[in-house]
Amino acid sequence: MATRKVTLSLDEAAWTFAEQAAARAGLSPSAWISRAARREAVRSVSGRMPEPLSVASIDESEFIAGEEAMRAAG
Repeated sequence: MATRKVTLSLDEAAWTFAEQAAARAGLSPSAWISRAARREAVRSVSGRMPEPLSVASIDESEFIAGEEAMRAAG
């Protein structure tokens, strides 16, 4: 899945929570926020979460693509 670079404004507490949660998950804050946004969007539209294994495989491929894009960008 393609990634898109965006600029977000978060309050200081939200950023701190995101950084800490990302570190615990072994992810970059960007990858963690992407997952959180996807989960919330799916939850708010459908009222239920998708199967965890299907989400995990999508997340892993997106994470790898994001890491490759960051490396390519320098």
